[in-house]
Amino acid sequence: MKNELTQASLSIIKKMQQNELTESVIYEEIAKFAKGDENKETLRRLAREEKAHYEIWKTYTGIEMKPKKAKVFKYKMLARILGFTFAVKLMEKGEENAQEEYDLLAKEVEESIMIRQQEEEHEKALLEMLDEEILQYVGSMVLGLNDALVELTGSLAGFTLAMQNTRLIALSGLILGISATFSMASSEFLSAKSEGRSDALKSCTYTGIAYLVTVVLLILPYLILGNSQYMIALGLMLVIVILIIAGFTYYTSVAQDLPFKSRFLEMATISISVAVLSFVVGKIAKIFLGVDL
Repeated sequence: MKNELTQASLSIIKKMQQNELTESVIYEEIAKFAKGDENKETLRRLAREEKAHYEIWKTYTGIEMKPKKAKVFKYKMLARILGFTFAVKLMEKGEENAQEEYDLLAKEVEESIMIRQQEEEHEKALLEMLDEEILQYVGSMVLGLNDALVELTGSLAGFTLAMQNTRLIALSGLILGISATFSMASSEFLSAKSEGRSDALKSCTYTGIAYLVTVVLLILPYLILGNSQYMIALGLMLVIVILIIAGFTYYTSVAQDLPFKSRFLEMATISISVAVLSFVVGKIAKIFLGVDL
């Protein structure tokens, strides 16, 4: 051990040493299945740097450690399901909460400031080098998601009061949703083609998938509940809308370093407002047209 450290500082260094080793293993494991040679090399460089930091902290503790298997497994699964860019950026964001610990350590270990700064600057530069296909089409996915949320949320809310039967509402929503999926996907294809893009098919595919998945999730409450439980289905549908918006906004905020709160509130406000207005329209239409289903 280089210097006599307080128990608090030694505890922080041990924690940092453990994290560096575990994260080096995570980068190595993700590099094994990440697509693209440049991405693989970037992840391996990150792994080597984390291992180097681990060795530095080991000179203070004199302890040989093993990686945390549960954390390695967690981020490997996240990388496979949600993409390696999201997984590694989420992992790095977790370290931002340790600033107070680093400030405390700096009082006893001056070089920790330099190590921390180098780590942040270099890792940020390397993370920005990652190039994952799914993130190239986030705009297309947002287009499909937003359109489906606004259009179908409003339609289902209007159908709910007009029809008052979960099966009829689900049938109408399904027909509308599938038709709109093809319409939105084809529009995206033609738009990309007119711009001279060679990835028009991929672009429209991502848009269509985002739209269709949203359609299925929003109609689900009407399919699983009884015919007379249409108001409960409406409530569940609105909860699903909020969860979809929160989930997707969180994903893009981490993967693309975008603000979460303002984007979430904007999307949620628009979708819920449209649902309320459509619900009122459904009530008015039912009264004036004298339709009783």
